[in-house]
Amino acid sequence: MSISAAVLPEYDHEMSVTRTVLSRVPGERATWRPHAKSYSLGDLSSHIANIPTWIAPTLSETELDLNPPGGTGWVSPTFQSTDALLATFDANIAAGRTAIAGTGDEAFGVPWSLKSGGHVIFTMPRVVVLRSFVLNHLIHHRGQLAVYLRLLDVPVPQIYGPTADEP
Repeated sequence: MSISAAVLPEYDHEMSVTRTVLSRVPGERATWRPHAKSYSLGDLSSHIANIPTWIAPTLSETELDLNPPGGTGWVSPTFQSTDALLATFDANIAAGRTAIAGTGDEAFGVPWSLKSGGHVIFTMPRVVVLRSFVLNHLIHHRGQLAVYLRLLDVPVPQIYGPTADEP
């Protein structure tokens, strides 16, 4: 079995669950945050919806510099509405799926580096970056979002099993 064939079922499952969680975001509460140091609800949900855009460059490039010397740094997307969030996420997961499906096993082993200002933060094989920096990162923030929903009394959907709202 190819690496992409092994990764895609997990990817499809995690993206489906994430879409369900994102669909619960109450747009009218986008500026709410549980703590002054926390993301706002809108910023967190927009960040989650954007993470799949990292897949194609991870699998086709060998590095990403978040603040390239002499260039424009990475800018976080902003929340517009829940409908726009879901449309963005749908497009991003489709592009991510296409990139995964089109990547051969040898390409998954190519070293990839995350940089900031030209300085290497880490270097790992692309398949590890896909699992850790992309998928696990998204899952981590999805967990945060589920807590935000709970704090806002929004029913939390099933993620890996029943919740208090969906037994």
